[in-house]
Amino acid sequence: MPLVSGHEVIAECTFRHLVAGAFNTTNIETTMGIVRAIERVGVPTFIQCAPTNAVLSGFEYIHDMVSRRLASCDVPVALHLDHGKTLQAVEDALAARFTSIMIDASEHPYTENVETSARARVMCGPDIALEAELGSIGGKEDEVGPDHADSTDPAQVSEFVDAVGCDMLAVSVGNVHGYAPDARIDFELLGEIQAASPVPLVIHGGSGLPEEQFARLHEFGVVKVNVASDLRNAMIRTFGEAYIANPDEVSLIRVSKNAVSAIADVVERRIRMFNPSTG
Repeated sequence: MPLVSGHEVIAECTFRHLVAGAFNTTNIETTMGIVRAIERVGVPTFIQCAPTNAVLSGFEYIHDMVSRRLASCDVPVALHLDHGKTLQAVEDALAARFTSIMIDASEHPYTENVETSARARVMCGPDIALEAELGSIGGKEDEVGPDHADSTDPAQVSEFVDAVGCDMLAVSVGNVHGYAPDARIDFELLGEIQAASPVPLVIHGGSGLPEEQFARLHEFGVVKVNVASDLRNAMIRTFGEAYIANPDEVSLIRVSKNAVSAIADVVERRIRMFNPSTG
């Protein structure tokens, strides 16, 4: 089916008590693997790309690649801008027909975060779902990370969401970008944020959290969990193992197909972790 708005993914997941995975893509192998897993499990999903991922191809190529592959997929999928740090990134993704947007001004002071995020809301209009971030999530993605991490303050949540008009709120509750083996969700804090938030919540850093924590997220108003590092590692590992096994390997298509399978397995495993009812 054609790409759907992030609103549709949010609504269906909320109605079915599901948590959508949000999986970053950069190339055709990653895209193919993500969609293969989506078709296996049938859970509405976000496929996403950050500006740092799009430097090689541009957002237009990402849109065309994802939308072509989804033409034969029956599961609702939105194409999401991940960590749009500037309004120019938002404009570029909208021009490339992304159907869901994240504005991340969380490293700026609260007032500036509100002002920038509210401007992104106007740019998106009513048809494009908007995710904003309150609190600063630690760790690094594509070697880029905040100077420091700040937990989300529940006392600011309702005012922030109302002022921005966002449809999803990314929160900092112990989650960390990239691989962080010591990362743990503070469920007490997450519960306080849920009680204060009029919109569903988003957890970034889904590659480093322990499996048992994923199964609880739907209880706390979480509708979206971001995963990037796991997928990239699966692809790099596949190519690295192929080279180690045979330094003279020249069948790029065989190794690429193996990478697609490895990525699909990772994505399917993550979706089922988020949604234990799927088996």
